[in-house]
Amino acid sequence: MKTIVAAALTALLAVPAQADAHDPLKVGMITTLSGGGAGLGIDVRDGFLLAVQGREDIEVVVEDDQRKPDIAVQLSDKLIQSEQVDVLTGIIFSNLALAVVPGAVAQGKFYLSPNAGPSQLAGRGCHENYFNVAWQNDNLHEAAGAHANDAGYSNSFILAPNYPAGQDALTGYKRFYEGELAGELFTELGQTDYASELAQIRASGADSVFFFLPGGMGISFLKQFADSGIDLPVIGPAFSFDQGILQAVGDAALGVANTSQWSKDLDNPANRAFVEAFQAEYGRLPSLYASQGYDTGKLLLSAMDVASVDDPDAFRAALEMADFDSTRGDFAFNSNHHPIQDIYVREVVREGDVLTNRVIGTAMENRGDAYASECQF
Repeated sequence: MKTIVAAALTALLAVPAQADAHDPLKVGMITTLSGGGAGLGIDVRDGFLLAVQGREDIEVVVEDDQRKPDIAVQLSDKLIQSEQVDVLTGIIFSNLALAVVPGAVAQGKFYLSPNAGPSQLAGRGCHENYFNVAWQNDNLHEAAGAHANDAGYSNSFILAPNYPAGQDALTGYKRFYEGELAGELFTELGQTDYASELAQIRASGADSVFFFLPGGMGISFLKQFADSGIDLPVIGPAFSFDQGILQAVGDAALGVANTSQWSKDLDNPANRAFVEAFQAEYGRLPSLYASQGYDTGKLLLSAMDVASVDDPDAFRAALEMADFDSTRGDFAFNSNHHPIQDIYVREVVREGDVLTNRVIGTAMENRGDAYASECQF
């Protein structure tokens, strides 16, 4: 299960902030590397490792949580107590983040989330040592609701898996969507057969379908939706139409609008360099998850360059500055250590033999989240 990332995955470089510390800063990465969500974890891992490549002052220890909360907690305890890591990162799924993050920060460790952003950790359960470098869970779904209004949809059928991120997804969509609901369903986490849900959509009288089904769940749903003959426009967050998913779904995804804070065609120097470097290193286009892993690595390096993790207050202040060039362009932390950022509308297109996304508009500008006011450090 355990992989200690050395040589190719551990990079070495001495910088002033760590000059007095003989040991490199140690990062524990717990992510999903097997099962239905493996592609997401692999992309986060690869993006992060690309960001820190060439640094000798970082050691990364990578573990597979198998998408199981109890395994994730065991790994966290081992990384903190036996491996003595300084920083934790990597978790994809919100139920695992809720199991791991409170215990990790209570032990004085920093946690940098490259993906999961449950509302509980953005509001009253926030912590000064917890930073989310991706988004708060509701955000991309809020943008989908706003896009549905702009597209003239007034009777959406909405569905998501019944776990914290799925609950946040439907809450986020409904926060900005102004129409009626033809139906609202929570599916099982990891479900792959959607015959019952598709029958309900068909009978509902809906004029549109919004769904959040990350990883293999989204692949299964989209294929079955296309085969069902239901002729309704589909809206979703980027998680269901991201680079790794599109190739598995195929032409059924063409033309679908989805919302994201990142896209490979965002025209800024950091993003152009990232896309080129990722393709050169791994031989594939980067995904949303890869960009989030990369930005997490760059944020960590920016803090290390001005402060030592042995001085938690100074290191925390350095993280709060977010003084790095993000792949998404403008990036800043809100008061609850979650991003303030633009969220775009993308469309699935074909470029040669590859399905990918292109930005067609901006759904929200400088969006924070709905829970920051509840956070008190």
